[in-house]
Amino acid sequence: MTPPNQKRVVIVTGASRGLGREIALRFGRAGDRIVVNFLSSEQDAAAVLREIVRDGGEAVPVRADVRIASDADAMLRDAAERWGSVDVLINNAGIAKDGLLLRMPERDWDDVIACNLTGPFHCIRAAAGIMTKQRRGHIVSIASIVGTQGREGQANYSASKAGLIGLTKTCARELGPLNINVNAVLPGYIPTDMGNTISNSVHKRILKENALGRASDPTEVAEFIYRLTLMTSVSGQVFNLDSRIL
Repeated sequence: MTPPNQKRVVIVTGASRGLGREIALRFGRAGDRIVVNFLSSEQDAAAVLREIVRDGGEAVPVRADVRIASDADAMLRDAAERWGSVDVLINNAGIAKDGLLLRMPERDWDDVIACNLTGPFHCIRAAAGIMTKQRRGHIVSIASIVGTQGREGQANYSASKAGLIGLTKTCARELGPLNINVNAVLPGYIPTDMGNTISNSVHKRILKENALGRASDPTEVAEFIYRLTLMTSVSGQVFNLDSRIL
């Protein structure tokens, strides 16, 4: 458990836009110290930083490609050296390159797996090296309902998210004895930049499948994740916040 009144150090990958932005802002409002990770959206990351600081938090923008192990290692190491710990890792960075299996270029498969699965592996491994010495930490990975159901046209994305769920459960077993909580969250369809790349027909289908007939609220998802990282006795779980019923 983090010592009372000590600000937590929180790494949010893919924090410059969309759900990652909302997560970073939520932890920032709590007064935590946030690493706002980005790859290409430097101006958006700077805007997130300004908002965090305005609300009383501390933040630093860090350009890092989580697909590259040395980038992930450096990001986690630098955060620990700057602020003395790494308390929370949120694996949010992700991409989608949809297409039918028979027409999917191998490059699109490799890119999605590298970002959505290998990237979290790099970050978890780097974070675990720090958290094991602290004997505490929380890791939350953003997965997807398609990792449990599959979805035509998303072989690469579905496989990456299914793998991320398996990675979460394995890491929870390995790191639990070291007092590190590892969980995954299925946030549901959110009309972010990535979510808006789907066709209008798929958009309508998703909303029809949703029990409430609407998209997920990113601020609610961010609040859930924040609350989850305050719990000390929950690990190895996959929380479905998607109202498309499993």
